[in-house]
Amino acid sequence: MVADHFTFLGQRDYELVQHDIGYGLRAVPGSGLGILRDALRPVGADEVTPLPPAAAGIITGSSPIFLTKANSRATVHRPGYLDYVGIKLTGPDGKVTGERRFIGLYTSTAYFVSASEIPIVRRKCANIVRRAGFLPKGHLAKSLVTVLETYPRDELFQTDENQLYDTALGVLRLQEHQRTRLFVRRDRFDRFVSCLVFVPRDKYNTDLRQRIANLLAEAFNGDSVEFTPLLSESTLARIHFVVHAKPDGMPNVDTRELEARLVQVARRWQDDLADALLDAFGEEQGNRLLQHYGDSFPAGYRDDYPARTAVRDIELIERVQGSEKLAMNLYRLIEAGPRAFRFKVYRAGLPIALSRSLPMLEHLGVRVDEERPYLIEAPGATPAWIHDFGLELADDAEFDIERVKALFEETFEQVWTGAIESDDFNLLVLRTQLNAREVTILCAYAKYLRQVGSTFSDAYIERAVTGNPAIARMLVELFIARFNPVLGDAREASVEALLAKIEGALDQVTNLDEDRILRQFLDVIKATQRTNYYRFDGNGHPKPYLSFKFDPSQVSGLPEPKPMFEIWVYSPRVEGVHLRGGRVARGGLRWSDRREDFRTEVLGLMKAQMVKNVMIVPVGSKGGFVVKNPPPLAERDAWMREGVACY
Repeated sequence: MVADHFTFLGQRDYELVQHDIGYGLRAVPGSGLGILRDALRPVGADEVTPLPPAAAGIITGSSPIFLTKANSRATVHRPGYLDYVGIKLTGPDGKVTGERRFIGLYTSTAYFVSASEIPIVRRKCANIVRRAGFLPKGHLAKSLVTVLETYPRDELFQTDENQLYDTALGVLRLQEHQRTRLFVRRDRFDRFVSCLVFVPRDKYNTDLRQRIANLLAEAFNGDSVEFTPLLSESTLARIHFVVHAKPDGMPNVDTRELEARLVQVARRWQDDLADALLDAFGEEQGNRLLQHYGDSFPAGYRDDYPARTAVRDIELIERVQGSEKLAMNLYRLIEAGPRAFRFKVYRAGLPIALSRSLPMLEHLGVRVDEERPYLIEAPGATPAWIHDFGLELADDAEFDIERVKALFEETFEQVWTGAIESDDFNLLVLRTQLNAREVTILCAYAKYLRQVGSTFSDAYIERAVTGNPAIARMLVELFIARFNPVLGDAREASVEALLAKIEGALDQVTNLDEDRILRQFLDVIKATQRTNYYRFDGNGHPKPYLSFKFDPSQVSGLPEPKPMFEIWVYSPRVEGVHLRGGRVARGGLRWSDRREDFRTEVLGLMKAQMVKNVMIVPVGSKGGFVVKNPPPLAERDAWMREGVACY
């Protein structure tokens, strides 16, 4: 200290006093110098400063000095906490009578010279190396010396030899093990605690350091936390934390339990992902997926979801790789309300535009509260997007998500691919738990009703049907009962029972317009003679369009002349009608541009055919169709191809 390795800022003598609850120190008047001089002593300060129980060991110990940190910062030289050097004062009988306290700062030399050049530190380190008993000049002995040389210099000054021995050997045992360890040294005056934390170097970053600091501050009732990291060639990073306690004191802490909590804090999201993938897919496939996706999820995703959630997401991302298809996952968070749920959509390549996805979801009867898009870029794969929508039911209904999950996902996919239309009929999926194809039955009949002269708009018809979901479901059940080929002998009884239920339900409808619309649906279903609903292609897939054959004499309100037979064809791509005046008839098929009333146009042409062909066949026929989603007319070839395909 006198060799210019210590900057003296203050000094004062204290006498040791003993009272009922322990020891205390009382300043000796006139002994203060520098920042500890009497003139700077606060007015009304306590005469005696009580010592905590742990400090009693200093009094009874054999060492003539003790080193620690003061609880105030220096205002000169550098803004660190002051170094405290206490020298015991003894009486003629050798008993401790007081303390001479020096306050200041060690100079930079004390921190950068070798530990072997600082007497008290040199002796302490030499005793530890000798006590360890390693072979001189052996690997372990050299490693222990390295541990001590790189040990935080303040800790070498302040830590007693026994504790330093235990900690140094603990650090030595770590060697290159990729694990998290905590070593704690508590200040004898209970003003701060010193924590050495070792974490795998590849895990260390600012976020981890802050989380560890917060955990230590919480555990030790800290008012502030200082840190000093050390990154070397070792696979472990060392962070030295000094937690300064609040005035109300520092609690006793179970360091083993605290270390276990640190291990969890130090775990990266990628570590949890590795465990989850191995559990889900086994070692071989799990390691392959981990290598592929371990660092592919952006920080925003890792903040929002636990790693186990990513396992399912990876599985669905793999499903869409190399294709234009979507993958979906409808789910509900545990803490979510009965009407709230979430919907993830996965797509490889381009993201999904909100202008396209929002109307689809709203037509399914949900309100979109938020959307979180995440780009997953795995090496060697097409970038994939996860769109996570926060949804809420638009009405007050509740539903069992397990029962509607498959229905909701299937409907969204079919709307996306154009297999069904995006309109309010899709509300029935959640309200009635009909599947997308069953809902299409009602949609096809609704389009027919508009063509035969219904005075109600498409939107009004949709509201009437979706506003009476129980009746809508019974109408579909009636259609199935009439045409499902597997029913056999049970068909007639089933149809009669459903007709009675529907009539009873219609009597309860209070809105006259809705009653008229629903009865029109009932009429056309009863008038339907045949359908292709149960026809499938060679791969077992249903036809991409619906066709109904009607007996027009059973459809009330049809304009005259009523044909003998009528066939209605519906799909999101094309709508068409064929009117036939008799069993033997002659006529063509017209590509119409009158989408709103092309049946009226075809009916007029059929009447003309009946006059024109009267000398050839007894009656005429005529068909017509509209292309619902044609390419721009400027793209003539594409426009023609779509027309021919619809024909």
